[in-house]
Amino acid sequence: MERLTEVERAAELLRAGKVVAFPTDTVYGLGAATEAGVARIYQLKGRAEDKPLVLMAADVEGLAGRVSVGPLALRYMRRFWPGPLTLVLPAPAGTVGARVPDHPLALELLRAAGPLWTTSANRSGEPDARTAGEVEEDLPDVDALLDGGRAPGGTPSTVLDLTGPRPVVLREGAIPLAELQL
Repeated sequence: MERLTEVERAAELLRAGKVVAFPTDTVYGLGAATEAGVARIYQLKGRAEDKPLVLMAADVEGLAGRVSVGPLALRYMRRFWPGPLTLVLPAPAGTVGARVPDHPLALELLRAAGPLWTTSANRSGEPDARTAGEVEEDLPDVDALLDGGRAPGGTPSTVLDLTGPRPVVLREGAIPLAELQL
């Protein structure tokens, strides 16, 4: 595992098909920019292939062409992004969970590398990693680790499905249900 301090080096590795662990506003995540990287995430985590990854971007514009953003989604984005809310949105090939994190290093990486396919940086079924050391312990074979100190949140993002006739909470996380009422 290559331990990184330079965002540009992390972006270069991502473009080359590697997987990089990095801090977010909730927990440490794994990111991939290519199909090879996505396949490697599933292998590293021991994750079931029917569990989708989340598309993380630096801003709403980074999601252009990848998801459909209707008026309700736009209202949630304006209120909660950047932040710990994942929105499941219609996409050309079905649906995609999308998120803009509220963490300066994650946003810098996303600006440098472009949108990334992401998930938490832990083996499936294991506790979420909040520090670089926890990532190293749980996923020693990850290609690179961008150390940004302790992830401040500790609770995964709330997941809200906006693909049906009304919003459905798929996972209560960092944003409590009561706050999701618009």
